[in-house]
Amino acid sequence: MSDTTPPQRTSREPGSSRFVKRLRGEEPTLTIELRPPRSGLTRGGAMDMWIDLSHAIRGVAARDAFLMLTDSAVGEEEEENLQHLTANLATEVEPWRVVPFLTCLHPLDYCLRYGDRARARGVESLTVTGGDRVRGADRCVPHGYMLRRQLRERAKGLSLGGWVNLHRPLAEQIGFATDPEFEADYYLTQVVSHHDLPLVGRWLAGAEREGLEIPGSFGVFYYRNGRRTVLERLSRFFPVPVEAVASAFEAGVTPERHCAETIVALRRQGAAHVYLCNLAPQRAATQFDRIMAEVAALEAGAG
Repeated sequence: MSDTTPPQRTSREPGSSRFVKRLRGEEPTLTIELRPPRSGLTRGGAMDMWIDLSHAIRGVAARDAFLMLTDSAVGEEEEENLQHLTANLATEVEPWRVVPFLTCLHPLDYCLRYGDRARARGVESLTVTGGDRVRGADRCVPHGYMLRRQLRERAKGLSLGGWVNLHRPLAEQIGFATDPEFEADYYLTQVVSHHDLPLVGRWLAGAEREGLEIPGSFGVFYYRNGRRTVLERLSRFFPVPVEAVASAFEAGVTPERHCAETIVALRRQGAAHVYLCNLAPQRAATQFDRIMAEVAALEAGAG
C-alpha cells in the first residue's frame, strides 16, 4: 500500500507536543509499548496480529494513555508502525497519542522521509534510537543523536525522544542526556523495577544535580510469569533481576501485582511517568485495567 501524502508544515515548537507536556506535569502518566507483527509472516498471520494490535490501541487510547509502537524491537524486523497508523487507525485514534519508535536500522533517506510522514499524519512525538542489531541491517548513522539532529532540521515541530540506560554508569548516561548534542525533548529509560530502585534514586539525584531539563518516562516490564528459564532468556535483551522476580512469583505475587508494585515504588521515588512493556496485544486493555486496579489498591494502602 502506497503512502504518498505530502508532508505538511506546522508552526508547533519542538518539545511542545502533548506527550512532552504531560511528562513535564506532576500528574502521573502511563504509556503502553506495543510491538507490530514481525516481518515475513504469512498474510493471514500478519493480518490477525494487526487486528489484535488495533483492538489494543483503541482500548488503551480510550483509557487516556499514550501508545508507543516499536521498530525492530529486540533485533527482529517488524512491519512498519506508521503505515498501520495511517492505513487502519487514522479515523479512530488521535495520532498525537501515538509515540512511535524509529531506529537507525534503515537507510537514511527512509528515516528522514519517515519524519516527514509522521508529522504529516499528526504524530507529535517520535523516539529515535540507535536500535538493536538486526541481521543484515546496518545503522545509517552510528548513534541516535545524529539522526535526531537531522530530523530536527527537516521535520520541524516534531518532539524527539532519546534513550538512557540506568544500568550503565551514571556519569556516562547523565553526560549523554545533558549534552546539547543529545537533541532530545524527552528521554525513555531502559527497563527498571522495584528490585533495583537504587538505580532510579541515583539517576534522579544525578539528573537534578547536573541540571537535566528534559523530562523522562521510565520503562516497566510486565512479566507474564516467573519461570527462571523465561527470565534468563529475557536477560539477553535487558537486565532482569531473575532471582528476585522468580521468588516474588513463587510467593504468589501475580503479574499485575508485580507490575503495580514497580509503578508505585517508582512514583514514591519521584518517577511519576512510566511506560509498560510486554502487554499481550489481544489482552492489553484488560491487563492495563488490572494493573491500574492493583496500583490504586497499593496507593490506598489496601495492599
